[in-house]
Amino acid sequence: MAMERMMWRRLGVSSAAASLAFISACGSVDSAAPAVSNSYSANTTTAPPATANPGVAPSSLRTGTALAAAYALQVKGRAPKTGYSRSKFGKSWVDVDRNGCDTRNDVLRAQLTNKTMKNSCKVLSGTLRDPYTNTSIYFVYGGRSEVDIDHMVALSDAWQKGAANWPYAKRVAFANDPLGLQPTESSLNRRKGDGDTATWLPPNKSYRCTYVARQVAMKKKYQLWVTKAERNAMIAVLSKCTTLPLPQPGSQPTIAANTGG
Repeated sequence: MAMERMMWRRLGVSSAAASLAFISACGSVDSAAPAVSNSYSANTTTAPPATANPGVAPSSLRTGTALAAAYALQVKGRAPKTGYSRSKFGKSWVDVDRNGCDTRNDVLRAQLTNKTMKNSCKVLSGTLRDPYTNTSIYFVYGGRSEVDIDHMVALSDAWQKGAANWPYAKRVAFANDPLGLQPTESSLNRRKGDGDTATWLPPNKSYRCTYVARQVAMKKKYQLWVTKAERNAMIAVLSKCTTLPLPQPGSQPTIAANTGG
């Protein structure tokens, strides 16, 4: 065939099971989450109205939780998007950790099951249990991809909340950090766009606590700020899972030694 076709199918399952193997602190997903429609569509992924009042974290909060970390994030207004482009964060995927494989294949290899490989790096096919949708997707390399790698903190969002002032090597590290990367259904990822927690949440409610916790962890690790509405929304979600630990930052430095240049 001129190109391989990407095939996928949704299967009914009872829980999300695709957390990154190397993000040990995320643990299992929380079943409690803000109530929204159970329908899976673009209109049901908007975050619920915030009810929390961000400020100093309550003294009753357990140290090391994602909720406590959310309270501690710096709040500022969104800066202009002027000057942003994807290239400001390096090539699409870079072998930042110098293991011989680019980040995209590292993430696919870690999260797909029943894989077939071209070599020790390149993933040709496999099954993704997509935590955003609570479905399974059959991934095949080539053709029109039905699987995207989501930057959980969108690159353009990061640009407007501190990354515009970073050195190039820090932006490359951010774009290739597995802490903030999640394979998901491509059409859903594109509907998310550059949305933050205040404007977009995964339709799978059982994954929302973990999703927001990883966003908080990325913003803390790279010292990005949040808007008031964004932090309100983070706290609203994480208030349903108050003991969820903040994911560990991982071993990847915040300045990339290899920028792929």
